[in-house]
Amino acid sequence: MTWIERLQSVFVAVAALAGLGVGLATPLGASGEFVVIPALLVMLTAVFVQLDASNLKEVGNAKGLVAVSLVLNYVFTPLLAWALGIGLLGEQPDLRIGLLLLLVTPCTDWYLVFTAMARGHAGIATALLPVNLVLQLLLLPVYVMLLGGEAAMVDAGTLMEAVVLMLVAPLAVAFMLRWVSARFKGRRWREQHLMRWANRVVMPLLCLAVFAMFAWQAPVVAENGAEMLLLLPALLLFFVILPLVSTGAARLLHLPGPQRVALTMVTTARNSPIALGIAVAAFPDRPLIAVALVVGPLIELPILAVLSQIIRHRDKSAPAGQAAASTSDR
Repeated sequence: MTWIERLQSVFVAVAALAGLGVGLATPLGASGEFVVIPALLVMLTAVFVQLDASNLKEVGNAKGLVAVSLVLNYVFTPLLAWALGIGLLGEQPDLRIGLLLLLVTPCTDWYLVFTAMARGHAGIATALLPVNLVLQLLLLPVYVMLLGGEAAMVDAGTLMEAVVLMLVAPLAVAFMLRWVSARFKGRRWREQHLMRWANRVVMPLLCLAVFAMFAWQAPVVAENGAEMLLLLPALLLFFVILPLVSTGAARLLHLPGPQRVALTMVTTARNSPIALGIAVAAFPDRPLIAVALVVGPLIELPILAVLSQIIRHRDKSAPAGQAAASTSDR
């Protein structure tokens, strides 16, 4: 993990604070409205360019892990998100929708880094990435309409338009970039140039989008700053409950060490960039929903970093026979 990856949450926090300062101190913040969606579209295209469907063959090698990850991500987690929202944010509909959007979208990028840090099964974790991407693309509108209730206040057509704009369009462009680069430049060129570019621009573009969002919505943030703190208990509870539940499920299934780590990371990490894109496109007149989504990674990334070190330390202290079994499974 590079030092830039280690400091992702710091960069996002600095971008948010800088945008807030610009938005409150100058009239330039209003221009952020025209930056957010383009920055997110290019960023998501770069994320999707790095997907490799050939890893799907690994899914067949871990059917138990795949099955329990799907149940946790698409049944247990949405219900938990709904319960946390109703229980802790019942009087804050915009924050509740922001929380729901964040928690029902499994991560499709940085969880791979933390899986590797914790010595998890990288092959299976990578294979689950396109599976989770397709499922969240199909199910996100369903979750918002069913679990958002009256707080969502958005019709299915608007939500589907947002999904097409922020997910389907970047995915299609990324697929074409992969195909064209391999067809005319070769796979080696694609790996050395296109993939390298895609990997390098994701974090700067995310920070640009966060900066523009906070500059644009600085008055909203300043007015509702205290309310946004109400998100913290719900987020902390989620990031405590999911690792415990996934670890318990892995033990019941007697999954080997690397698979247990992969399951924990793939069910704990969330997809805040995609959720942010959907929020901006589907709820343009309710900026607090999108602003709330920026709080997510500020909590999530440090927790994932700590979690990966706890899991790694625990595996190191495991009995010799157990450690050997985990290593041989890789």
